[in-house]
Amino acid sequence: MSRAFTSAATIVGAVLLTAMCGACTKPVQPPTEQKPEPQAHAELREAIQKPIAKAKAVDGAVQDAAGQQRAAIDAAAGG
Repeated sequence: MSRAFTSAATIVGAVLLTAMCGACTKPVQPPTEQKPEPQAHAELREAIQKPIAKAKAVDGAVQDAAGQQRAAIDAAAGG
């Protein structure tokens, strides 16, 4: 009888140990933010790229004007 009690206690102990180990796992955190839809990416990208493209176009015009001004100064200085 004591042998049966020991086997039953071992089985119960193993089950309890397994249950306790399973309860110690870290809970899964839900995602904090959702990914934006692809359309929102396209609109955002366009909103960012539009002023950059405009600035690059203006920069080219400014560089051309600066080159012409340097040429005019060099010509006036006799160089």
